[in-house]
Amino acid sequence: MALSLSEAVALLAALAVFLLLLICMIAYVTAVKMPNLHRHEEEKFFVNAEGRKEAVPSIHDPPTKELSVVVPSYNEEDRLPLMMDEALDYLEKRQKQDPSFTYEVIVVNDGSKDQTEKVAMKYCKKYGSDKVRVLSLVKNRGKGGAVRMGVLSSRGKKILMADADGATKFADIEKVEEGLKNLQPWPNQMAISCGSRAHLEKDSIAKRSYFRTLLMHGFHFLVWFLCVKEIRDTQCGFKLLTREAALRTFSTLHIERWAFDVELLYIAQHLRIPIAEVAVNWTEIEGSKLVPFWSWLQMGRDLLFIRLRYMTGAWQLETRKCD
Repeated sequence: MALSLSEAVALLAALAVFLLLLICMIAYVTAVKMPNLHRHEEEKFFVNAEGRKEAVPSIHDPPTKELSVVVPSYNEEDRLPLMMDEALDYLEKRQKQDPSFTYEVIVVNDGSKDQTEKVAMKYCKKYGSDKVRVLSLVKNRGKGGAVRMGVLSSRGKKILMADADGATKFADIEKVEEGLKNLQPWPNQMAISCGSRAHLEKDSIAKRSYFRTLLMHGFHFLVWFLCVKEIRDTQCGFKLLTREAALRTFSTLHIERWAFDVELLYIAQHLRIPIAEVAVNWTEIEGSKLVPFWSWLQMGRDLLFIRLRYMTGAWQLETRKCD
């Protein structure tokens, strides 16, 4: 017997509710309740410029630098030197102009299979391990996991995330610093300033295929619909955080792959941490590790799980200490 239109609609609605409940249950049951803050024994130390092991500091300690720059690196032997040369040239000049300005660059070698660690250590030996440190992870955690390990080992009052490809002009740190300054007074000393490529969107669409443009718009819609409504570009890898904001957000963060930026900002919004979005200069650099279709599919799944797992209470907004 054929169903009437109203019966068919009711059946489809019931099916949709059932599927939503099923997805919520799967998201809850499969969730790892606490963030993975554990360090392997080898990750509790870094090798200094003299080749000796030193214990990594903790973000729970008082800051001893003005700025920490965290550079997640996975198989970046070719792209890392250009970024490091530009960043260290800027930082050294700034320190000469203002001796009170102190900094450190933490290169997080995320289980690379190439010579990334060796390349990074050259800068450690050239500038000294007080300024450049290489933190090597036992196995690949993903970009979010690598950034978190670097952030939790930092000594700066402010902490900058910067990609190893150098796609963002490093001198634009002054723009995100200004964005951070404009958010004052910072509640509980917490604030975040995000570099943004949103102003370049029209130009980038003209250079992309229709398929990649469709994926991009689909991802932006999911970010807006499920997680973060106030930030147009969540994925730019150039973000500046106060030490307190970095501690609260990264101690709570669960996602360790590409969608970690979205969870970071989702957490920040729910903790009422003020966020600025600042236009920066950005150039696409060849050698991206992002595989268009599968990476976007994984990120779409992660976005759905971010919303559902916080909504169902599987994930909690609480701070834990790294062990």
